[in-house]
Amino acid sequence: MIRVVLADDEDLIRGALAALLELEDDITVVAQVSDGDAAVKAVREHRPDIAVFDLEMPGLDGVRAAEAVRDVPDLVVVLVTRHARPGVLKRALAAGVRGFVPKTTPASRLASILRDVKAGSRYVDSDIAAAALTEGACPLTARELEVLRHALRGQPVAGIAKEANLAAGTVRNYLSSAMIKLNVSTRHEAARLAWEEGWI
Repeated sequence: MIRVVLADDEDLIRGALAALLELEDDITVVAQVSDGDAAVKAVREHRPDIAVFDLEMPGLDGVRAAEAVRDVPDLVVVLVTRHARPGVLKRALAAGVRGFVPKTTPASRLASILRDVKAGSRYVDSDIAAAALTEGACPLTARELEVLRHALRGQPVAGIAKEANLAAGTVRNYLSSAMIKLNVSTRHEAARLAWEEGWI
């Protein structure tokens, strides 16, 4: 029996997926949670064979949750997502994720993918893989990426300046430059886009 922990902040989707997977003779859902921190806790408590994490969850996102449970023996992590960027795929694979699946995947196909990854295979959706092969280079400098990494965590300019050992004005200049290059109007949008592309 393949034991699964499901983590998705959309209750309807999580519940429906759990019900459909439970119809499979060889799969059982041992826990359902709605955020990344609870996902890590559930994996540590239930020790499933497979953790199916939504990429975008409150608290830890799917990739960070996967990183947090890398030390759990024999655990396989599969990410599901609505919107997948190539950079996220690279970050997920670096975190040890074995499957990367769009939320449009039928439950029967997902069950088959879970069996395959449990047996040692890796599954990456073909459209996501194709996009990753054609991804353009990052237009941002190392310093711009550094301040965006701090901005992604919601830090104000003063906090970014302190952690990056820069003057507040210098931080504003780097943020402004990144926003112009990425054609967005706020530092939060710039940080989010850089995260989605896998640059930070």
